[in-house]
Amino acid sequence: MKDFIKYTLATIVGIILCSIIMTVIGIISIAGMTASESMSAPIKKNSVLRIKLQGAINERVEDSPMAMFMGEDNQQIGLEDALIALKKASENDKVKGIYLEGGSLSADPGSLTELHKALVDFKESGKFIIAYGDHYSRAAYYLSSVADKVYMNPEGMLDWSGMASNPIFFKDLLDKLGVKMQVFKVGTYKSAVEPYINTEMSEANREQVTSFLTNIWDNLQKDVAQSRNKQVEALNALADSMVILADPETSVKGGLVDKLAYLSEVKDELRSLAGLGKDDDLNFVGLSDVASSETLKDKESNEIAVYYAYGEIVESAPEYSFNQEHMIIGEEMMKDLQKLRKNKDIKAVVIRVNSPGGSAYASEQIWHEVELLKAEKPVIISMGGLAASGGYYISCGANKIIAEPTTLTGSIGIFGMIPDASELLTKKIGVKFDMVKTNAMSDFGAMGRPFNETESKMMQAYINKGYELFTSRVAQGRGMKQDDVKKIAEGRVWTGEQGLEIGLVDQLGTLDDAIAEAAKAAKIEKYSTGRYPEPEPWYASLLNKTKTGYLDGQMRQMLGEYYTAFSLIRNISQKDPIQARLPYDLNIK
Repeated sequence: MKDFIKYTLATIVGIILCSIIMTVIGIISIAGMTASESMSAPIKKNSVLRIKLQGAINERVEDSPMAMFMGEDNQQIGLEDALIALKKASENDKVKGIYLEGGSLSADPGSLTELHKALVDFKESGKFIIAYGDHYSRAAYYLSSVADKVYMNPEGMLDWSGMASNPIFFKDLLDKLGVKMQVFKVGTYKSAVEPYINTEMSEANREQVTSFLTNIWDNLQKDVAQSRNKQVEALNALADSMVILADPETSVKGGLVDKLAYLSEVKDELRSLAGLGKDDDLNFVGLSDVASSETLKDKESNEIAVYYAYGEIVESAPEYSFNQEHMIIGEEMMKDLQKLRKNKDIKAVVIRVNSPGGSAYASEQIWHEVELLKAEKPVIISMGGLAASGGYYISCGANKIIAEPTTLTGSIGIFGMIPDASELLTKKIGVKFDMVKTNAMSDFGAMGRPFNETESKMMQAYINKGYELFTSRVAQGRGMKQDDVKKIAEGRVWTGEQGLEIGLVDQLGTLDDAIAEAAKAAKIEKYSTGRYPEPEPWYASLLNKTKTGYLDGQMRQMLGEYYTAFSLIRNISQKDPIQARLPYDLNIK
């Protein structure tokens, strides 16, 4: 018996020690891989910057050591790295040009137009841009149209079919489950709640989506027409002809593509343009390689801080996260802005906003912190793809607002959405509830019943109060009368171009334009830029309290475009019930 206990304990100890050793080896391996990834190799002479137009464009791409360890290919383009890399590549003599590799790229229109403008600026250096693809999504082609030459495989496909919004509605599904959404809102156009209470778009929502979608498409076509020396009418005709299913020669005849070619032919041309011999290997470098390469200019003591605020706005980091999207965490952003305010070397701050909004409470707290920051140094807003509802709330008090023409902004409105699952619980499942209370409103929000008339009126009054506060903040920041703000509010979504016309935006431009404006406001000529918040160390994702599961990742992959709406239903209990945000899923294609 003693031997049995001895060997059993020895086995347990051995298993524990083995687990510890394997964990340490795993962490060291991840650290090694991450370190090797972050160490950019020196850029060789006659290099070509290769940009793979695949996956998605996000404001910033955060390293995922676990994804690397599992061998997952994270196909994302970080707009921050891309803009830095293009500027450095234009100044670095070792980089001879750019190779755009077409593919299935998706991105919000604002990010696309920002990157498109950066590629146009790169061409001013006199260096080449060549594009080639077996197939081009609309977003990939839009960027590729900047190239000196656009090539496509003889059996390739090119999507230039216009834009569409295809919202999904869940009311009938919720009815079958016995769940009803109790909705309180201000704003005729505040359509975020529609998927859960309607079976089709309201006329007001259809009006606003038609307006901003048409405006975005007009801007994209105008850019392509200028790059390809085409008429917008001709591009529209090609969009109507379903060119993606036509013979590839149609794209050549229509002027979308210069030539049908195989990859080997394109690589021969790249070698020639890069000054290499026919048998020489091409020296491709990636965006991260160039972005992290040595800066050619000396660092200045004066600094313009660029703070990235992107994702849904929440009060605090959720203990459990059912999606893997980046969030603007109110508590953290407030602390970050306080540090920027106290840093004497920082002379002005550019806040890069790319957010559909979120918690109305968190948006108000961030707005207040921006006001304190603005009292001590200039604050300029650079709007990315989205700066709407709560995203506009945190922006409206800045000294100046600069947006892309295709930015989606405005959506000045408030709503609350609280599920009533009483039918599901009491009738379909058979759960019974009883109540003892000391006061008339003690059971407010109790399960097992919907809001009564008094409670509903109180909730609507609370929403109305939030709307009054929101519109007053906009009026104060924009120097407008509150009644005039309300005329363009009502939860309506506008593009940046439309926002300029109605006073929600001061100027159309890029992040670089916002930085230049910040320097002008701070009255400094020489400055360096700092990027905030600083990227987390590689081990942060291992220690992060936010849980994301393997099953959730698989569900995201399986549901695709339906995942966003599905995740709302699943994690609605974690959200602030009072929201200032866009529709949950614009579903623009």
